[in-house]
Amino acid sequence: MKNKPIITNESDKSIAQYFGVNLAELLGDKIHSVYRRFNKQSYIDAVKSVFAEMSYSQRILLHAEQLQLHLPKDYPKAIQILMSTLGEENPDETGMFTNFYWIMPIGKFVEIYGLNHLQESMLAIEAITKRNTGEYAIRPFIKQYPQAVLKTMTKWAKSNNFHLRRLASEGLRPKLPWATKLDLFIDNPQPVFKILELLKEDEVMFVKKSVANHLTDWLKVNKTAATALINQWATTNHPQTNWIIKRATRKININE
Repeated sequence: MKNKPIITNESDKSIAQYFGVNLAELLGDKIHSVYRRFNKQSYIDAVKSVFAEMSYSQRILLHAEQLQLHLPKDYPKAIQILMSTLGEENPDETGMFTNFYWIMPIGKFVEIYGLNHLQESMLAIEAITKRNTGEYAIRPFIKQYPQAVLKTMTKWAKSNNFHLRRLASEGLRPKLPWATKLDLFIDNPQPVFKILELLKEDEVMFVKKSVANHLTDWLKVNKTAATALINQWATTNHPQTNWIIKRATRKININE
């Protein structure tokens, strides 16, 4: 049974309250149900002892660090346990602060502990994003394994699953909010633009918004290349592409 959404406003300043002991209890129960050796109470107590003055992002990191301490040290085994807790996929176009908010520490776990295990981590990110989002977890993998990850993200851009298509765009944004800047492709954005080409006619709003926001990022970091791409897209006169262009340029004049 899917958890009810508990966060309806993603800008809510009180968001951190959902990632304290309450999350340790919820996630602890889920892990213990698939891995009986998990010391749920120790995990809860560890979070309880330090979380109070932490921000939202610090709490997510705290949970990931405590998961690493309480799960098997072998990453493939640990991530297999965590993947076993995920349950059903998310059928809706919802963000990371709704039904599956509790998965966010798992994404952080992959981000900071899975870098030496590309295959296992990419499969984990794929599973995570079908429920929550892998847009943050994937960024260090893009930096360390650019060719391999771009190949996978190209496949995602062609997927029937709109969450994967969205991740193919969102994970590559150069100025993704709450993430470190991805400057790997700023001087040569063509590898990224090839993926956006696959998404420019997407009919799913969740994907279209990501592509539009992605283009806006590029207008800020490499306006010349982004403007050329937008002008090329504009010649197709496709309704979905036109919507993306209009949204991407609503606050930026590309002719200046």
